[in-house]
Amino acid sequence: MKKESKASVLLGAAFLMATSAIGPGFLTQTTHFTSILAASFGFVILTSIIIDIGAQMNIWRIVAVSEKRAQDIANDVLPGLGFFLAALIVIGGLAFNIGNVAGAGLGLNVLFGVSAEMGALLSGVIAILIFVVREAGKAMDRFTQVAGFVMIGLTVYVMFTAQPPVGEAVAKTFVPDTIDVLAIVTLVGGTVGGYITFAGAHRLLDAGIKGKESLGEVTRGSISAIGIASVMRIFLFLAALGIVAQGLQLDPNNPPASVFKLAAGNVGYKMFGVVMWAAAITSVVGAAYTSVSFIRTFNATLEKYHKWIIIGFIAVSTIVFALVGKPVAILILVGALNGLILPIALGVMLVAAHKKKIVGDYKHPVWMTIFGGVIVVIMAAMSVYMLYTEIPKLFA
Repeated sequence: MKKESKASVLLGAAFLMATSAIGPGFLTQTTHFTSILAASFGFVILTSIIIDIGAQMNIWRIVAVSEKRAQDIANDVLPGLGFFLAALIVIGGLAFNIGNVAGAGLGLNVLFGVSAEMGALLSGVIAILIFVVREAGKAMDRFTQVAGFVMIGLTVYVMFTAQPPVGEAVAKTFVPDTIDVLAIVTLVGGTVGGYITFAGAHRLLDAGIKGKESLGEVTRGSISAIGIASVMRIFLFLAALGIVAQGLQLDPNNPPASVFKLAAGNVGYKMFGVVMWAAAITSVVGAAYTSVSFIRTFNATLEKYHKWIIIGFIAVSTIVFALVGKPVAILILVGALNGLILPIALGVMLVAAHKKKIVGDYKHPVWMTIFGGVIVVIMAAMSVYMLYTEIPKLFA
């Protein structure tokens, strides 16, 4: 592979993962928890970034060195485990994608005044067209990069307009007033949970970037992807904090929209429409691509027609939203539930990293195994705690 095209694929994979994470749920979760925790939400972001990096570095390296997709690795660890993991990922991906399609519809509603349902249908068609073109991989890479830069740029503008108390945010990031377990699990689930962390790893495999010789690039790519998502998270947090610190109330039905509107008036509200649409449509693309990548290796027919299955996945998500819809509590819930998938997926990858039949003579760094193992235990414990104590409160 030429140097330029390899660099482009690596950047594309990083943006695919990051923009898969930055969806309507990401925008809603960040502003919702900022309105509750204020500057102390910085601690949640810092904790989640550390967990995100540890999880993603491990998973991307193991996928690359084994030269297999996650479901095939899981089946090699224990026959049938790959089918179970794929089922979790596809169900979670479909649930997330319904929310993504809803967000895309809302974005066009804000921009052009069309109904959310009509906006969702138009967005679904645009997402499908990306996979109809011959060079679908390149089209997807370019689309996610441009959309990613637009989202971050507009959010930076709104952040400066909101004039957040940066000093307080920095202080509370390290010494918070309160620690919210639900917020940590939800953020990690919304960044590297479910299908999201595998989006970039499977994209690199498809582009032929794999094997021990590519591990340096793969590791840098995995950290870059978390960096892109985290930069967006931090800017959005500071924008929301600026509004909350002024004593203004965020609209509980649409927290991120009220941040943009209160910070920059009607222009800010239109900017929110662009950010919401870009976040949602790139997540629609990422969720569909990655979810289908979890089943395409199970059967030659699935492999042959995987592009059409991706198109069908997007179509089903769009139709379900047009019939149902999705409130804020569900977007937060799905992010939290995606966090439950992470300890299972990461645990399987860590076991695989030490099986010769999967990784050959590759030696997984001990510190990375320990780092990953600690994340599995922490996320499993927090997820179980959250399941029994926090989730019911969302619907109380």
